[in-house]
Amino acid sequence: MSLIAIIGGTGLTQLVNLEITHKEMVNTPYGAPSGPLTFGKICGLDVVFLARHGYRHTIPPHMVNYRANLWALKEAGANKIIAVAAVGGITPEMKPEAIVIPDQIIDYTHSRAQTFFESDLSFVTHIDFSYPYNDELRQILLKSADQLDIAAVDGGVYAATQGPRLETSAEINKLERDGCDIVGMTGMPEAALARELELDYAACALVVNWAAGRNNGHEISLTEMEKCLEAGMARVRHLLELALPMICNQ
Repeated sequence: MSLIAIIGGTGLTQLVNLEITHKEMVNTPYGAPSGPLTFGKICGLDVVFLARHGYRHTIPPHMVNYRANLWALKEAGANKIIAVAAVGGITPEMKPEAIVIPDQIIDYTHSRAQTFFESDLSFVTHIDFSYPYNDELRQILLKSADQLDIAAVDGGVYAATQGPRLETSAEINKLERDGCDIVGMTGMPEAALARELELDYAACALVVNWAAGRNNGHEISLTEMEKCLEAGMARVRHLLELALPMICNQ
């Protein structure tokens, strides 16, 4: 039996369709997670939810305790994780309100605690990170989107930047030359830590704005971002509700 964890990003600090049974603060060797784990049911299925930035959205991306978050979810019994994130669109297909199920990631972050394998080791440990996202989970998310007639982009390279500031236009140009399609601030080290803990992990990214320099020279509008978040996260919630039974039956 799978316990599915959902990590909510910007715009998803709670699941309105989650029937909450209890909340629990989990102590970890790496400090406190972003908040208490919220346990409940969606369509009768057991789910645990964690707001990555805290339930009041007060933790900036470079300050998230990713190790504590992943450790806490593992300790709670989760074995599959769907991570929801708000991102900027770089390439033409990645327009605002697009839902993207990425298949690759490039890490541009720095100074983040990004591994569990750094002390008290009996031997040096490496993980295979060739394909950072679990493809079975990816295909379920895509199938769910198709059944709901929600246009979802199959694949794309997620550029994980340090934040909390948004990128310059020159930086976005560089990311595109590197092969990146979307840009966000929370994709790493979260995905790698999940792999270290042998947790199946996939991302559902909602594009909430064109990245710097991609909107006909206009500056990024926080008001427009909020509108995209509100409309897009409603579709993400529907997608998750349909995907969860399929994930449980894997």
